[in-house]
Amino acid sequence: MKKLIIIASTVLLSITNLAAKRDLNNRADNLLDPNTSSISYNRTEVDGINIFYREAGSRKKQTIVLLHGFPSSSHQYRKVIAELSEDYHLIAPDYPGFGESDFPDPKDYTYTFDNIANSIDGLLEQLQINSYVLMIQDYGAPIGFRIATKHPEKVKGLIVQNGNAYEEGMGDAWANLREMWRNRTPEIEKTIADFVFSYEGLKWQYTHGTRNPNLINPDNWNLDFLKMNREGIQAVNLDLFYDYQNNLKRYPEWQAYLKENQPPTLIVWGKNDAFFPESGAEAYKKDLNNIDYHILDTGHFALEEEADFIIEKMRSFMSKIQ
Repeated sequence: MKKLIIIASTVLLSITNLAAKRDLNNRADNLLDPNTSSISYNRTEVDGINIFYREAGSRKKQTIVLLHGFPSSSHQYRKVIAELSEDYHLIAPDYPGFGESDFPDPKDYTYTFDNIANSIDGLLEQLQINSYVLMIQDYGAPIGFRIATKHPEKVKGLIVQNGNAYEEGMGDAWANLREMWRNRTPEIEKTIADFVFSYEGLKWQYTHGTRNPNLINPDNWNLDFLKMNREGIQAVNLDLFYDYQNNLKRYPEWQAYLKENQPPTLIVWGKNDAFFPESGAEAYKKDLNNIDYHILDTGHFALEEEADFIIEKMRSFMSKIQ
């Protein structure tokens, strides 16, 4: 009996040790490869700047890189990440000066779309993410297209939500900015800043063109209002507004990329966007043959009102990506 007890104890100890070892290995694996039930909030240094990013899902699965717009951050993709992380690997970075990423002094970091694209591309390279679908919205388009034209072999498809690449997609809301491009004066900058960075101006970006503004989460513009009132941030964003004219100069390059590479593309576009109206979505048809095309009765941040529909279309689209 004593021998049996000793043998049983030895076997139990071995099983316990094995289970503990497996648990330790699993926890180590999860640090490198997030599990599908959680979102991690991370920072990685790229050229001296800490880039914040949300990540969820297994890196063994297809990756979607979620590139946000102005004046938002990776926060705008919270619903997408929550719904798709069991099936896909998702990563949503904040640009320098946005969200939770560092806000470097403009003496040390020149705020242009070229530099921001380099920072995000550097993040993806450091994380060794070499195959992905890009989801682009607003500022995410000029940043994403810079990355796509640099690494066409890495981009397996595009999900375009009011992300413009055509002159005909520039709406009436650009009137003051076009004036600044022609003649940048303190007066035109003040006109732009007084509206764009105000509480009501930030709220307008989320609610304009929506069917029911009362269903749009006010956390969006409340978070943006806090970020857009840090010392020096408005001057930096005015520099980005001025630099935006250089995106238009690169539209022919991006259109050539689309025509030559024919990335599978899902378009889910809010037609009531004052910045990028439906004509911007329609223009993609000139250069792309493989489009899943949907025009939605909502505004600039279509995910706020049409998340269920967009996520359903993303699932369908991603299931066909090789």
